[in-house]
Amino acid sequence: MTNIRGSAGQMKRFLRLLSGRRDALQAYATAISGSAGRLVFSLIYFIALANTLTIADFGLFATASAAGVMLSRILAFGFISALYRVATVKPRLIGTFSAGFAALGVLSLPALAAASWLVFLLFFSGDISPPLFALVVVAEALLWRPAEVVVIVNNGMGRFGRAATLVITGTLTRAGAALLFALSPRTDLAAWCWLYLAANLVALAVAILVFHPRQRLRLRMALYWRRLPDSLYVAGAEVLFYLQMEFDKLVVLAYGGPHLAGIYAIVMRLVDLTAIPIRTFSMMLVQKMMRAPDMLARRTVRAGIEGGVFLVSTVALLALALLLHFFPNALGRNVAEAAPLVGLALFVPGLRNLVEYQAELLFARGQTALRAVNLALLAGAKALLLIWLLNRVADTAELVLWLNGAFAALYLLSAVLTYSALGRPAKRH
Repeated sequence: MTNIRGSAGQMKRFLRLLSGRRDALQAYATAISGSAGRLVFSLIYFIALANTLTIADFGLFATASAAGVMLSRILAFGFISALYRVATVKPRLIGTFSAGFAALGVLSLPALAAASWLVFLLFFSGDISPPLFALVVVAEALLWRPAEVVVIVNNGMGRFGRAATLVITGTLTRAGAALLFALSPRTDLAAWCWLYLAANLVALAVAILVFHPRQRLRLRMALYWRRLPDSLYVAGAEVLFYLQMEFDKLVVLAYGGPHLAGIYAIVMRLVDLTAIPIRTFSMMLVQKMMRAPDMLARRTVRAGIEGGVFLVSTVALLALALLLHFFPNALGRNVAEAAPLVGLALFVPGLRNLVEYQAELLFARGQTALRAVNLALLAGAKALLLIWLLNRVADTAELVLWLNGAFAALYLLSAVLTYSALGRPAKRH
């Protein structure tokens, strides 16, 4: 009888484990569907835009957009992190924290404007007019970033299907704008910036009206002030994160000019496409680590995850490089100019995605201040490496080849900083 009861208990535990894994796989499949849709429409968007603008104008826009994404992390002083945690663990407070995000968003506008002007003076003065740069920053920071917040809230609540649909809708809107631009009689940078602004405005309207959870907005400033220090750490870390992720484009523009920036932006845009499914995995891992901060305590688990991220990223770029080797015009005439360089950056996606993944681990454990310090060190190291390369390597192909070594050095530095921090106790929220 005891054996029968023991066997029955083991069978129940096995079925619960199987059910949990099945649910996790189903949730990941739902979330990754948004990434798959985003990947397809991102590719359409990229092909249409890269082959309509001149290479120099594409380089200017891609670099300005990267700067806008970085600057958008100033919005609401990083309060998005508090909203995400609430959506994950206390969804009944989403309305209250959404109101806090809106209020802090308005308060952050002077800081956002000042930072944008500084970035323009340092990197874009003489290459693009202030109004056009402002249009791109507004599109990224005030329109697309709040739409991303709605995605983040839905993911936090476990509504992966709704989040995936919104991701696809936003990317589809941009892709539609790029196709419309390609067919329009006016194809200069100014015309595209206005169209890009309109596309992001449509995406934000859909996000708010259709996908934001229906909860009453309530302002409770005392509740927000308690979380503001952690949010400021997150905002600083996010700015530094995107600085170290996108700083290469700014440096190439400053040292090599718009045309080289365009070639480089095309190569790195193809590299970026490999990160889309990886980010979905990281997002779900972060949610799980918020509930179980020590789940990566075993080295074998950490090594297995990192090996998988690197392998998927590398295989993805290798497939793209082979396609462009045999069919260089497959993605358009402008992309064909950069096609021979894609295979030279073979290990860059895996190393870059691993640095991004490691930064998310510290966020999941609430170690936001330490994350900010680590990202500051990585941003400084990346700047020094790229400036050193640009001053010593004149050939574009050789420069792209050397990027593998630069990103390997950044990965090793990130791994040492991240896994040293994981040895400390997680911060509970």
